[in-house]
Amino acid sequence: MSRSAHPAGPRYADVLPEGHYSAPPADLNALDPKVWARTVTRTEEGSVSVSGLDVRALAEEFGTPAYFLDESDFRARCRAWHEAFGGAADVFYAGKAFLSRAIVRWLHEEGLNLDVCSGGELTTALAAGMPAERIAFHGNNKTAEEIHRAIEAGVGRIVLDSFQEIVRVAHIAQELGKRQPVQIRVTVGVEAHTHEFIATAHEDQKFGIGLAGGQAAEAVRRVLKLDGLELIGIHSHIGSQIFDMAGFEVSARRVVQLLAEVRDEHGVELPEIDLGGGLGIAYTSDDDPCEPREIATSLTSIVTRECRAAGLAVPRISVEPGRAIVGPTAFTLYEVGTVKELDGLRTYVSVDGGMSDNIRTALYDAEYSVSLVSRSSSAEPMLVRVVGKHCESGDIVVRDAFLPADIASGDLIAVPATGAYCRSMASNYNHALRPPVVAVNDGSARVIVRRETEEDLLRLDVG
Repeated sequence: MSRSAHPAGPRYADVLPEGHYSAPPADLNALDPKVWARTVTRTEEGSVSVSGLDVRALAEEFGTPAYFLDESDFRARCRAWHEAFGGAADVFYAGKAFLSRAIVRWLHEEGLNLDVCSGGELTTALAAGMPAERIAFHGNNKTAEEIHRAIEAGVGRIVLDSFQEIVRVAHIAQELGKRQPVQIRVTVGVEAHTHEFIATAHEDQKFGIGLAGGQAAEAVRRVLKLDGLELIGIHSHIGSQIFDMAGFEVSARRVVQLLAEVRDEHGVELPEIDLGGGLGIAYTSDDDPCEPREIATSLTSIVTRECRAAGLAVPRISVEPGRAIVGPTAFTLYEVGTVKELDGLRTYVSVDGGMSDNIRTALYDAEYSVSLVSRSSSAEPMLVRVVGKHCESGDIVVRDAFLPADIASGDLIAVPATGAYCRSMASNYNHALRPPVVAVNDGSARVIVRRETEEDLLRLDVG
Protein backbone atom coordinates (compact mmCIF):
# COMPACT_ATOMS: atom_id res chain seq x y z
CA MET A 1 0.00 0.00 0.00
CA SER A 2 1.19 3.48 -0.75
CA ARG A 3 -0.33 5.04 2.33
CA SER A 4 -1.01 4.27 5.97
CA ALA A 5 -3.95 2.05 6.73
CA HIS A 6 -4.94 4.19 9.70
CA PRO A 7 -8.60 5.16 9.22
CA ALA A 8 -7.79 8.83 9.69
CA GLY A 9 -5.13 8.78 6.98
CA PRO A 10 -1.34 9.09 7.03
CA ARG A 11 -1.17 12.57 8.52
CA TYR A 12 -3.56 12.07 11.42
CA ALA A 13 -2.35 13.78 14.63
CA ASP A 14 1.08 14.56 13.19
CA VAL A 15 2.74 17.78 14.28
CA LEU A 16 4.20 18.77 10.94
CA PRO A 17 7.41 20.76 10.58
CA GLU A 18 7.34 24.52 10.45
CA GLY A 19 7.02 25.75 6.88
CA HIS A 20 5.13 22.66 5.70
CA TYR A 21 2.04 24.70 4.85
CA SER A 22 1.85 27.30 2.15
CA ALA A 23 1.40 30.88 3.27
CA PRO A 24 -2.14 31.97 4.00
CA PRO A 25 -3.92 33.78 1.16
CA ALA A 26 -3.48 37.52 1.03
CA ASP A 27 -7.24 38.00 1.33
CA LEU A 28 -9.37 35.40 3.11
CA ASN A 29 -12.50 37.04 1.72
CA ALA A 30 -11.47 36.53 -1.90
CA LEU A 31 -13.10 33.74 -3.91
CA ASP A 32 -10.83 32.09 -6.45
CA PRO A 33 -12.87 31.66 -9.66
CA LYS A 34 -10.91 28.49 -10.46
CA VAL A 35 -12.58 26.59 -7.62
CA TRP A 36 -16.00 28.25 -7.35
CA ALA A 37 -19.03 28.05 -9.64
CA ARG A 38 -19.18 30.91 -12.11
CA THR A 39 -22.02 32.88 -10.52
CA VAL A 40 -20.57 32.79 -6.99
CA THR A 41 -19.63 36.26 -5.72
CA ARG A 42 -19.20 38.09 -2.43
CA THR A 43 -21.81 40.77 -1.85
CA GLU A 44 -21.24 44.32 -0.60
CA GLU A 45 -22.56 43.18 2.78
CA GLY A 46 -19.80 40.57 2.95
CA SER A 47 -21.83 37.40 2.53
CA VAL A 48 -21.57 35.15 -0.52
CA SER A 49 -24.24 34.72 -3.18
CA VAL A 50 -24.76 32.25 -6.01
CA SER A 51 -26.85 33.22 -9.03
CA GLY A 52 -27.81 36.33 -7.06
CA LEU A 53 -29.08 34.36 -4.04
CA ASP A 54 -27.53 35.02 -0.63
CA VAL A 55 -26.27 31.86 1.09
CA ARG A 56 -27.83 33.02 4.35
CA ALA A 57 -31.26 32.99 2.74
CA LEU A 58 -30.52 29.65 1.08
CA ALA A 59 -29.52 28.15 4.43
CA GLU A 60 -32.70 29.48 5.99
CA GLU A 61 -34.87 27.98 3.25
CA PHE A 62 -33.13 24.67 2.56
CA GLY A 63 -31.11 24.00 5.72
CA THR A 64 -27.57 22.76 6.07
CA PRO A 65 -25.66 20.80 5.07
CA ALA A 66 -26.79 21.12 1.47
CA TYR A 67 -25.28 20.98 -2.00
CA PHE A 68 -25.97 24.01 -4.19
CA LEU A 69 -25.49 23.45 -7.92
CA ASP A 70 -25.20 26.29 -10.43
CA GLU A 71 -27.34 25.17 -13.38
CA SER A 72 -26.08 27.86 -15.77
CA ASP A 73 -22.48 26.86 -15.04
CA PHE A 74 -23.28 23.18 -15.59
CA ARG A 75 -24.92 23.90 -18.93
CA ALA A 76 -22.07 26.18 -20.00
CA ARG A 77 -19.53 23.44 -19.28
CA CYS A 78 -21.61 20.94 -21.28
CA ARG A 79 -21.59 23.33 -24.22
CA ALA A 80 -17.86 23.97 -23.86
CA TRP A 81 -17.11 20.25 -24.15
CA HIS A 82 -19.53 19.78 -27.02
CA GLU A 83 -18.15 22.74 -28.94
CA ALA A 84 -14.49 21.96 -28.19
CA PHE A 85 -14.55 18.95 -30.54
CA GLY A 86 -16.62 20.69 -33.20
CA GLY A 87 -18.77 17.61 -33.78
CA ALA A 88 -15.70 15.43 -34.40
CA ALA A 89 -16.15 13.44 -31.19
CA ASP A 90 -18.86 12.07 -28.95
CA VAL A 91 -18.98 13.47 -25.42
CA PHE A 92 -20.41 11.06 -22.84
CA TYR A 93 -21.07 12.59 -19.42
CA ALA A 94 -19.89 10.11 -16.77
CA GLY A 95 -23.01 9.69 -14.67
CA LYS A 96 -21.12 8.25 -11.69
CA ALA A 97 -19.90 11.77 -10.87
CA PHE A 98 -23.45 12.87 -10.06
CA LEU A 99 -26.70 11.79 -11.63
CA SER A 100 -30.31 12.85 -11.21
CA ARG A 101 -33.27 13.23 -13.51
CA ALA A 102 -32.68 16.97 -13.77
CA ILE A 103 -29.05 16.39 -14.75
CA VAL A 104 -30.13 13.92 -17.43
CA ARG A 105 -32.57 16.44 -18.89
CA TRP A 106 -29.89 19.15 -18.98
CA LEU A 107 -27.49 16.77 -20.73
CA HIS A 108 -30.11 15.85 -23.29
CA GLU A 109 -30.94 19.51 -23.96
CA GLU A 110 -27.25 20.42 -24.32
CA GLY A 111 -26.55 17.59 -26.78
CA LEU A 112 -24.35 15.36 -24.61
CA ASN A 113 -24.51 11.58 -24.33
CA LEU A 114 -24.49 9.68 -21.04
CA ASP A 115 -22.31 6.95 -19.57
CA VAL A 116 -23.92 4.75 -16.89
CA CYS A 117 -22.44 1.87 -14.91
CA SER A 118 -25.33 0.32 -12.98
CA GLY A 119 -28.96 -0.62 -13.33
CA GLY A 120 -29.93 2.29 -11.11
CA GLU A 121 -28.10 4.80 -13.29
CA LEU A 122 -29.67 3.28 -16.40
CA THR A 123 -33.13 3.51 -14.85
CA THR A 124 -32.58 7.16 -13.95
CA ALA A 125 -31.35 7.96 -17.46
CA LEU A 126 -34.29 6.33 -19.19
CA ALA A 127 -36.84 7.73 -16.73
CA ALA A 128 -35.60 11.25 -17.45
CA GLY A 129 -35.91 10.81 -21.21
CA MET A 130 -32.35 10.25 -22.39
CA PRO A 131 -32.60 8.40 -25.73
CA ALA A 132 -31.23 4.89 -25.21
CA GLU A 133 -29.02 5.10 -28.28
CA ARG A 134 -27.10 7.93 -26.57
CA ILE A 135 -26.31 5.81 -23.50
CA ALA A 136 -23.12 3.80 -22.93
CA PHE A 137 -23.21 1.06 -20.31
CA HIS A 138 -20.00 0.43 -18.35
CA GLY A 139 -19.13 -1.79 -15.39
CA ASN A 140 -16.75 -4.61 -14.53
CA ASN A 141 -19.50 -6.98 -13.29
CA LYS A 142 -22.80 -6.22 -14.98
CA THR A 143 -25.52 -8.63 -13.93
CA ALA A 144 -27.51 -10.62 -16.46
CA GLU A 145 -30.59 -8.63 -15.49
CA GLU A 146 -28.81 -5.31 -16.07
CA ILE A 147 -27.49 -6.46 -19.44
CA HIS A 148 -30.96 -7.68 -20.45
CA ARG A 149 -32.51 -4.31 -19.56
CA ALA A 150 -29.79 -2.39 -21.40
CA ILE A 151 -30.08 -4.40 -24.61
CA GLU A 152 -33.87 -4.43 -24.49
CA ALA A 153 -33.85 -0.63 -24.08
CA GLY A 154 -31.50 -0.28 -27.06
CA VAL A 155 -28.44 1.33 -25.45
CA GLY A 156 -25.95 2.64 -27.97
CA ARG A 157 -23.03 0.67 -26.63
CA ILE A 158 -22.06 -1.79 -23.94
CA VAL A 159 -18.43 -1.68 -22.86
CA LEU A 160 -17.21 -5.27 -22.43
CA ASP A 161 -14.93 -5.74 -19.44
CA SER A 162 -14.07 -9.47 -19.35
CA PHE A 163 -14.12 -12.69 -21.37
CA GLN A 164 -17.10 -13.92 -19.35
CA GLU A 165 -19.00 -10.75 -20.20
CA ILE A 166 -18.39 -11.22 -23.92
CA VAL A 167 -20.30 -14.52 -23.78
CA ARG A 168 -22.95 -13.15 -21.41
CA VAL A 169 -23.80 -10.11 -23.55
CA ALA A 170 -23.77 -12.12 -26.78
CA HIS A 171 -26.09 -14.77 -25.33
CA ILE A 172 -28.62 -12.24 -24.04
CA ALA A 173 -28.54 -10.26 -27.29
CA GLN A 174 -29.27 -13.40 -29.29
CA GLU A 175 -32.11 -14.34 -26.94
CA LEU A 176 -33.63 -10.90 -27.59
CA GLY A 177 -33.04 -11.17 -31.34
CA LYS A 178 -30.71 -8.16 -31.36
CA ARG A 179 -27.17 -7.35 -32.44
CA GLN A 180 -25.67 -5.22 -29.69
CA PRO A 181 -22.98 -2.60 -30.45
CA VAL A 182 -20.06 -3.09 -28.07
CA GLN A 183 -16.61 -1.76 -27.26
CA ILE A 184 -13.85 -3.71 -25.52
CA ARG A 185 -12.27 -2.02 -22.53
CA VAL A 186 -8.54 -2.64 -22.53
CA THR A 187 -5.97 -1.94 -19.83
CA VAL A 188 -3.07 -0.31 -21.59
CA GLY A 189 -0.45 -0.42 -18.83
CA VAL A 190 -0.51 3.34 -18.26
CA GLU A 191 -0.69 4.47 -14.65
CA ALA A 192 -1.85 8.07 -14.54
CA HIS A 193 -0.30 10.48 -12.04
CA THR A 194 -3.07 10.19 -9.50
CA HIS A 195 -3.93 8.49 -6.21
CA GLU A 196 -3.31 4.75 -6.25
CA PHE A 197 -6.95 3.99 -5.47
CA ILE A 198 -8.26 5.86 -8.53
CA ALA A 199 -5.63 4.90 -11.14
CA THR A 200 -7.33 2.37 -13.40
CA ALA A 201 -5.17 1.40 -16.39
CA HIS A 202 -2.19 -0.33 -14.78
CA GLU A 203 -2.12 -4.10 -14.97
CA ASP A 204 -3.01 -5.09 -11.39
CA GLN A 205 -6.62 -3.92 -11.07
CA LYS A 206 -10.15 -5.07 -11.73
CA PHE A 207 -11.02 -3.14 -14.88
CA GLY A 208 -10.70 -4.20 -18.50
CA ILE A 209 -8.81 -6.79 -20.53
CA GLY A 210 -5.03 -6.44 -20.67
CA LEU A 211 -3.01 -5.76 -23.79
CA ALA A 212 -0.19 -7.79 -22.28
CA GLY A 213 0.01 -11.40 -23.39
CA GLY A 214 -2.36 -10.88 -26.30
CA GLN A 215 -5.49 -10.93 -24.11
CA ALA A 216 -7.08 -7.90 -25.77
CA ALA A 217 -6.37 -9.31 -29.23
CA GLU A 218 -8.01 -12.57 -28.17
CA ALA A 219 -11.05 -10.65 -26.90
CA VAL A 220 -11.36 -8.98 -30.30
CA ARG A 221 -11.22 -12.36 -32.07
CA ARG A 222 -13.98 -13.76 -29.84
CA VAL A 223 -16.27 -10.75 -30.26
CA LEU A 224 -15.93 -10.73 -34.04
CA LYS A 225 -17.06 -14.38 -34.18
CA LEU A 226 -20.31 -13.81 -32.24
CA ASP A 227 -23.46 -12.94 -34.18
CA GLY A 228 -25.06 -11.13 -31.24
CA LEU A 229 -22.28 -8.53 -31.02
CA GLU A 230 -21.18 -5.69 -33.26
CA LEU A 231 -17.69 -4.52 -32.35
CA ILE A 232 -17.56 -0.75 -32.88
CA GLY A 233 -14.35 0.16 -31.08
CA ILE A 234 -11.83 -0.01 -28.27
CA HIS A 235 -12.18 1.70 -24.91
CA SER A 236 -9.45 2.85 -22.53
CA HIS A 237 -9.49 4.75 -19.24
CA ILE A 238 -6.25 5.61 -17.44
CA GLY A 239 -7.31 7.21 -14.15
CA SER A 240 -8.92 10.20 -12.50
CA GLN A 241 -8.06 13.81 -11.62
CA ILE A 242 -5.42 13.96 -14.37
CA PHE A 243 -3.78 17.24 -15.45
CA ASP A 244 -0.99 15.84 -17.64
CA MET A 245 -1.86 14.73 -21.19
CA ALA A 246 1.23 12.51 -21.47
CA GLY A 247 -0.66 9.47 -20.17
CA PHE A 248 -3.32 9.89 -22.85
CA GLU A 249 -0.61 10.00 -25.51
CA VAL A 250 0.86 6.66 -24.43
CA SER A 251 -2.62 5.15 -24.07
CA ALA A 252 -3.72 6.32 -27.52
CA ARG A 253 -0.55 4.95 -29.11
CA ARG A 254 -1.13 1.50 -27.62
CA VAL A 255 -4.82 1.45 -28.53
CA VAL A 256 -4.02 2.46 -32.11
CA GLN A 257 -1.45 -0.34 -32.27
CA LEU A 258 -4.24 -2.73 -31.32
CA LEU A 259 -6.48 -1.26 -34.05
CA ALA A 260 -3.68 -1.90 -36.56
CA GLU A 261 -3.39 -5.51 -35.37
CA VAL A 262 -7.14 -5.96 -35.79
CA ARG A 263 -6.94 -4.62 -39.36
CA ASP A 264 -3.99 -6.81 -40.25
CA GLU A 265 -5.44 -10.01 -38.76
CA HIS A 266 -9.15 -9.60 -39.48
CA GLY A 267 -9.33 -7.04 -42.30
CA VAL A 268 -11.51 -4.80 -40.13
CA GLU A 269 -10.89 -1.15 -39.28
CA LEU A 270 -12.83 -0.38 -36.12
CA PRO A 271 -14.63 2.98 -36.41
CA GLU A 272 -14.34 4.27 -32.80
CA ILE A 273 -11.84 4.83 -30.02
CA ASP A 274 -12.91 5.90 -26.52
CA LEU A 275 -10.18 7.49 -24.42
CA GLY A 276 -12.30 7.66 -21.27
CA GLY A 277 -12.36 10.57 -18.86
CA GLY A 278 -10.51 11.42 -15.70
CA LEU A 279 -9.67 15.03 -16.54
CA GLY A 280 -8.92 16.98 -13.39
CA ILE A 281 -10.51 20.08 -11.88
CA ALA A 282 -9.28 22.73 -9.47
CA TYR A 283 -10.02 21.84 -5.85
CA THR A 284 -7.50 24.41 -4.60
CA SER A 285 -5.82 27.47 -6.08
CA ASP A 286 -2.71 25.36 -6.72
CA ASP A 287 -4.52 23.15 -9.24
CA ASP A 288 -4.26 24.10 -12.90
CA PRO A 289 -6.65 22.06 -15.07
CA CYS A 290 -6.77 22.25 -18.86
CA GLU A 291 -9.67 23.84 -20.68
CA PRO A 292 -11.93 21.61 -22.86
CA ARG A 293 -10.70 23.15 -26.11
CA GLU A 294 -7.09 22.49 -25.12
CA ILE A 295 -7.93 18.89 -24.23
CA ALA A 296 -9.86 18.37 -27.48
CA THR A 297 -7.02 19.75 -29.58
CA SER A 298 -4.48 17.57 -27.79
CA LEU A 299 -6.49 14.33 -27.95
CA THR A 300 -7.46 14.81 -31.58
CA SER A 301 -3.85 15.56 -32.53
CA ILE A 302 -2.56 12.50 -30.66
CA VAL A 303 -5.02 10.08 -32.26
CA THR A 304 -4.60 11.57 -35.75
CA ARG A 305 -0.80 11.35 -35.57
CA GLU A 306 -0.78 7.77 -34.31
CA CYS A 307 -3.34 6.60 -36.89
CA ARG A 308 -1.46 8.19 -39.77
CA ALA A 309 1.74 6.52 -38.60
CA ALA A 310 -0.09 3.16 -38.57
CA GLY A 311 -1.78 3.75 -41.93
CA LEU A 312 -5.25 3.76 -40.39
CA ALA A 313 -8.25 5.93 -41.05
CA VAL A 314 -8.79 8.20 -38.04
CA PRO A 315 -11.60 6.68 -35.94
CA ARG A 316 -14.28 8.73 -34.23
CA ILE A 317 -13.17 9.71 -30.73
CA SER A 318 -15.27 9.48 -27.59
CA VAL A 319 -14.47 11.12 -24.25
CA GLU A 320 -16.17 10.81 -20.87
CA PRO A 321 -15.90 13.96 -18.72
CA GLY A 322 -17.93 13.75 -15.53
CA ARG A 323 -16.11 15.52 -12.72
CA ALA A 324 -14.78 18.03 -15.28
CA ILE A 325 -18.36 19.14 -15.98
CA VAL A 326 -20.22 18.89 -12.70
CA GLY A 327 -17.40 19.13 -10.15
CA PRO A 328 -16.79 22.90 -10.24
CA THR A 329 -20.49 23.79 -10.48
CA ALA A 330 -21.48 23.01 -6.89
CA PHE A 331 -20.47 23.77 -3.32
CA THR A 332 -21.50 22.31 0.03
CA LEU A 333 -22.88 24.74 2.62
CA TYR A 334 -22.32 23.94 6.30
CA GLU A 335 -23.04 25.60 9.64
CA VAL A 336 -20.21 25.72 12.16
CA GLY A 337 -21.05 23.98 15.43
CA THR A 338 -17.91 24.10 17.57
CA VAL A 339 -14.40 25.55 17.36
CA LYS A 340 -11.85 23.63 19.42
CA GLU A 341 -8.28 24.87 19.88
CA LEU A 342 -5.63 22.33 20.86
CA ASP A 343 -2.50 24.07 22.13
CA GLY A 344 0.53 23.33 19.98
CA LEU A 345 -1.40 21.15 17.58
CA ARG A 346 -4.23 22.67 15.59
CA THR A 347 -7.73 24.15 15.70
CA TYR A 348 -10.69 21.95 14.81
CA VAL A 349 -13.76 23.54 13.23
CA SER A 350 -16.70 21.14 13.41
CA VAL A 351 -19.61 21.40 10.98
CA ASP A 352 -23.05 19.81 10.76
CA GLY A 353 -22.07 17.39 8.00
CA GLY A 354 -18.92 15.39 7.40
CA MET A 355 -17.82 12.14 5.83
CA SER A 356 -21.43 11.13 5.16
CA ASP A 357 -21.71 13.94 2.59
CA ASN A 358 -18.06 14.02 1.49
CA ILE A 359 -16.12 10.77 1.96
CA ARG A 360 -13.35 11.75 -0.46
CA THR A 361 -11.03 13.35 2.09
CA ALA A 362 -11.08 10.25 4.29
CA LEU A 363 -10.97 7.86 1.33
CA TYR A 364 -8.44 9.51 -0.99
CA ASP A 365 -6.74 12.20 1.13
CA ALA A 366 -8.49 14.61 -1.24
CA GLU A 367 -7.75 18.30 -0.78
CA TYR A 368 -10.42 20.98 -0.73
CA SER A 369 -10.74 24.71 -0.20
CA VAL A 370 -13.10 26.33 2.30
CA SER A 371 -14.36 29.87 2.92
CA LEU A 372 -16.41 31.76 5.48
CA VAL A 373 -19.48 32.75 3.45
CA SER A 374 -22.09 34.21 5.82
CA ARG A 375 -19.96 37.31 6.38
CA SER A 376 -16.59 38.80 5.56
CA SER A 377 -13.88 39.10 8.19
CA SER A 378 -10.79 41.21 8.79
CA ALA A 379 -9.44 38.81 11.44
CA GLU A 380 -6.04 37.20 11.08
CA PRO A 381 -5.88 33.90 9.20
CA MET A 382 -5.91 30.79 11.38
CA LEU A 383 -4.82 27.31 10.26
CA VAL A 384 -7.71 24.91 10.90
CA ARG A 385 -8.93 21.42 10.19
CA VAL A 386 -12.59 21.28 9.17
CA VAL A 387 -14.20 18.12 10.52
CA GLY A 388 -17.64 16.59 10.64
CA LYS A 389 -19.96 15.39 13.39
CA HIS A 390 -19.50 11.64 12.97
CA CYS A 391 -18.11 9.20 15.53
CA GLU A 392 -14.94 8.66 13.53
CA SER A 393 -11.53 10.27 13.96
CA GLY A 394 -11.04 10.20 10.20
CA ASP A 395 -14.16 12.33 9.68
CA ILE A 396 -12.30 15.16 7.95
CA VAL A 397 -13.81 17.52 5.39
CA VAL A 398 -10.84 19.82 4.75
CA ARG A 399 -7.58 18.60 6.21
CA ASP A 400 -5.69 21.90 6.35
CA ALA A 401 -7.05 25.33 5.48
CA PHE A 402 -6.99 28.95 6.61
CA LEU A 403 -10.10 30.58 8.02
CA PRO A 404 -10.46 33.87 9.91
CA ALA A 405 -9.44 33.62 13.56
CA ASP A 406 -12.87 34.90 14.62
CA ILE A 407 -14.70 31.91 13.12
CA ALA A 408 -17.51 30.99 15.52
CA SER A 409 -20.52 28.79 16.09
CA GLY A 410 -23.37 29.70 13.77
CA ASP A 411 -21.14 30.91 10.94
CA LEU A 412 -21.74 29.45 7.50
CA ILE A 413 -18.78 28.03 5.65
CA ALA A 414 -18.73 26.49 2.19
CA VAL A 415 -16.53 23.94 0.45
CA PRO A 416 -16.38 24.48 -3.33
CA ALA A 417 -15.92 21.93 -6.13
CA THR A 418 -18.15 19.30 -4.52
CA GLY A 419 -20.39 18.65 -7.52
CA ALA A 420 -18.68 15.38 -8.37
CA TYR A 421 -18.84 12.24 -6.24
CA CYS A 422 -19.86 13.88 -2.97
CA ARG A 423 -23.62 13.26 -3.32
CA SER A 424 -22.97 10.11 -5.38
CA MET A 425 -20.86 8.59 -2.59
CA ALA A 426 -22.90 10.00 0.30
CA SER A 427 -23.98 7.57 3.03
CA ASN A 428 -26.20 7.23 6.07
CA TYR A 429 -23.27 6.63 8.42
CA ASN A 430 -24.45 7.21 12.00
CA HIS A 431 -27.92 7.33 10.40
CA ALA A 432 -27.13 10.75 8.99
CA LEU A 433 -29.65 12.13 6.52
CA ARG A 434 -28.18 12.72 3.08
CA PRO A 435 -28.32 16.42 2.10
CA PRO A 436 -30.45 17.84 -0.68
CA VAL A 437 -29.15 19.02 -4.03
CA VAL A 438 -30.51 22.47 -4.81
CA ALA A 439 -30.22 23.86 -8.33
CA VAL A 440 -29.81 27.63 -8.58
CA ASN A 441 -30.36 29.51 -11.81
CA ASP A 442 -31.20 33.07 -12.77
CA GLY A 443 -32.07 34.19 -9.26
CA SER A 444 -34.19 31.20 -8.27
CA ALA A 445 -33.55 27.93 -6.43
CA ARG A 446 -35.30 24.57 -6.53
CA VAL A 447 -34.64 21.18 -5.01
CA ILE A 448 -33.68 18.53 -7.58
CA VAL A 449 -32.81 15.83 -5.01
CA ARG A 450 -34.61 16.29 -1.71
CA ARG A 451 -33.10 15.93 1.74
CA GLU A 452 -33.64 12.52 3.31
CA THR A 453 -35.88 12.33 6.34
CA GLU A 454 -35.96 10.08 9.36
CA GLU A 455 -39.12 8.59 7.86
CA ASP A 456 -37.02 7.52 4.86
CA LEU A 457 -34.64 5.68 7.17
CA LEU A 458 -37.45 3.93 9.00
CA ARG A 459 -39.26 3.06 5.77
CA LEU A 460 -36.31 0.88 4.73
CA ASP A 461 -35.97 -0.68 8.17
CA VAL A 462 -38.64 -3.37 8.09
CA GLY A 463 -38.01 -4.39 11.69
